Amino acid sequence: MYSTITLSDKTQHYLELEEQSGAQNYHPIPVVLTRGKGTYVWDVDGKQYYDFLSGYSAVNQGHCHPAIVQALTEQAQKLTLTSRAFHSDLLGEYAKYITGYFGYEKVLPMNTGVEGVETAIKLCRKWAYEVKGIEEGKAVIIVCEGNFHGRTSTVISFSSDPSAKKNFGPYMPGFKAIPFNDTAALAKALEDKNVAGFLAEPIQGEAGVLVPDDGYLAKAKELCSAANVLFIADEIQTGLARTGKMLACDHENIRPDILILGKALSGGMLPVSAVLADDEIMMTIKPGEHGSTYGGNPLACKVAMTALQVLKDEQMAANAAKMGQLLRKGLKELGSRHISLIRGKGLLNAIVITHHNKEAAWELCLQLKENGLLAKPTHGDKIRFAPPLVITEQQVNECIGIIGKSLSILD
Repeated sequence: MYSTITLSDKTQHYLELEEQSGAQNYHPIPVVLTRGKGTYVWDVDGKQYYDFLSGYSAVNQGHCHPAIVQALTEQAQKLTLTSRAFHSDLLGEYAKYITGYFGYEKVLPMNTGVEGVETAIKLCRKWAYEVKGIEEGKAVIIVCEGNFHGRTSTVISFSSDPSAKKNFGPYMPGFKAIPFNDTAALAKALEDKNVAGFLAEPIQGEAGVLVPDDGYLAKAKELCSAANVLFIADEIQTGLARTGKMLACDHENIRPDILILGKALSGGMLPVSAVLADDEIMMTIKPGEHGSTYGGNPLACKVAMTALQVLKDEQMAANAAKMGQLLRKGLKELGSRHISLIRGKGLLNAIVITHHNKEAAWELCLQLKENGLLAKPTHGDKIRFAPPLVITEQQVNECIGIIGKSLSILD
């Protein structure tokens, strides 16, 4: 299966265990990791790598950040879960902290990113019927082609990725897909009086880090406001300092009506997501109408507050902006004929590989692994480069060297 590289007996042992007893719903790079610190991870054979995926931007603060580990450890010894049948001393504290941090009136805590998306969809529909006055069952949410918001049965209903969608129907109605980065298409779709919301990623990550034109988000928000439609930003991957601002929406100074956060909200320690909105939207959901056993658990609350504080204290957004510019400049200066496009913002970046071999991006990632850097292709010919936000200038330059060296296998 992995003919271009040699695997140790120890690595092979763990891969075989997974293959024998685990579902085959992923196709990972053949490396078995056992430890992480900052920008680095180590495999079971003790080899060190730069992590250029960051758990799909879940470890923005770096692997095993000491302050977050301390918060996790201390709280885990006191109280981890009450369910929402009872109050905890941390839920109110967390709610006050995160709403103040992002400037919203209310937060609804969940666990995974896709749960956050599902929550936002339900909130939008509830608001549509109870506030906007759309006839029940008629609400439409506009989405973008090429989106990735998760893989629940509702979310795949508006996916344009066949691998996520085929043979998983029937699909949930109530969604209309339009091209990403197309305000004319949005304006046209908003003519439908049953439109309740517009759900979008500020930058499409899984699609290959597609950065929209300057002004797209601001114009989209303006159009939505004029039509009395909720602008819903999925900042699960783009948020929390990844793109050089605390939120990707901050680049255009817009405030989503509903904000969805996840991934780095826990610094990679455990699943934590959040949906933020003001009272007019959030208070449409009443007791018993939505919830989660683990949503807002004390352990998550403590970890999330610490993870957010670390981002500010260590000025990670500013470092992401600076290191991202350095990375893109360095990639361009490699002058490789196999890199047809470099795009990104902050430390959310991607390259597009041009080669006669359609497996070239995969082969390059295998070679990157051999040379001490971990990355993975998306959609065949694109490779995402998204290291932890603690990466230094010296480390970025070293990684550019590794990428340059690895590209030689495509010549």
